[in-house]
Amino acid sequence: MLNISKSIIAAALVSGFATLAVLPGTAMAYDENSTAAINIDQQGVGLKGYDPVAYFTAKAPTLGNAAYSAQHDGVTYHFASKANRDKFTANPAHYAPQFGGFCAMGVALDKKLDGDPQAWKIVDGKLYLNVNKEVQKKWLEDVPGNLKKANTEWPQIKDKAPKDL
Repeated sequence: MLNISKSIIAAALVSGFATLAVLPGTAMAYDENSTAAINIDQQGVGLKGYDPVAYFTAKAPTLGNAAYSAQHDGVTYHFASKANRDKFTANPAHYAPQFGGFCAMGVALDKKLDGDPQAWKIVDGKLYLNVNKEVQKKWLEDVPGNLKKANTEWPQIKDKAPKDL
């Protein structure tokens, strides 16, 4: 049964890669060679410019504005408002995406895949991303199990380049 599940998930990941291949360049913002534990674009911006606080307050992905930005762990985050920026700076660990903004399902499978700000879920007060909504459907089938596996794998893969996994 476990092998069947892994096969289904692998197929979904392959489908996810195919989907990413046809999206604009920003969909593949992460660097396959980077050993950074946080997923950023070439300008050092996390979450592809989406406001991390808005997931919690507006309950929706919301593009931030560079005029309202803050840094945390060497990453620049953009916010939709000064109020959201201030909430973030007061408690960045609460709002920053888990697994550095990489795909939570990918981490559970020992991979560092780009996180899609549109494929998100807040679980136990933490923000998680997936590579796309199809992969997210698989992740949502067993969130506790997938998070347990991802939390076990993350320390071993967080400092590795995606291409090496």
